[in-house]
Amino acid sequence: MTSIAERRKFILDNIFQNGFVRVADLADALQVTQTTIRKDLTYLEGQGLLYRAYGSALPTTAQVMDISLNTKKLINFKKKQKIGRRAVELLQENDSIMMGAGSTIEVMAEVLKPRGRLNVVTPAVNISMALGDMSGVSVMQLGGILYGNSLCVIGSESKNQLKNLHCSKIFFGVDGVDPEFGVTCATIEEAELLHQMIEVSASAIVLADSSKLGYKGFGRICGCEDIDILITDTGIKEDTRKALERLGVRVIVA
Repeated sequence: MTSIAERRKFILDNIFQNGFVRVADLADALQVTQTTIRKDLTYLEGQGLLYRAYGSALPTTAQVMDISLNTKKLINFKKKQKIGRRAVELLQENDSIMMGAGSTIEVMAEVLKPRGRLNVVTPAVNISMALGDMSGVSVMQLGGILYGNSLCVIGSESKNQLKNLHCSKIFFGVDGVDPEFGVTCATIEEAELLHQMIEVSASAIVLADSSKLGYKGFGRICGCEDIDILITDTGIKEDTRKALERLGVRVIVA
């Protein structure tokens, strides 16, 4: 039988090697109950060494990793639902908007209720699928090369399509929001596309749970002064909030 220290080291080694572990798999590998594993995960999360999700766990650097959309969606799911619902409240009647890729944006799409006729432009295939048969919504799917992890298209085709468009606002998710460095995502290609989407939108709105705040992804989308609104949860630190507000960002806590 392994000691508690050995068991927890095994858990951390697997998380950082694979980027994602399931409670059931850990219990089988260590020949202990899932309850024991959950207690270990609770302890390790309290030490700031991992994030817990439904039936699984991810490293604390998960928000800056290029992990799959389905995995990201599990992280802080209830907070994302609140953020998504608050974002929907910002829609106007007969609005035209852009929606980026990301798990929080997908949650927003799932709770979206249009007021009048809503035009949506998106590079994300899952967003198009979620909204495609919704009454009162017209979807323009940008073209390009499909990137599997985010289900987002990238490339010159999508950028060229944006040149002839203008929307009242863009809603987009991120992998990191740092007041000094800016707003970031996992890949430079998606960052470039989002930057162009911001340029053809009157207002830029970031949807990010508080675990993303203070962290940096690989690709810089823009500076925080270039976004208008951040919708987040009650976990935001007061110094982070003040720093963003000094840059002109309206912070909405869902």
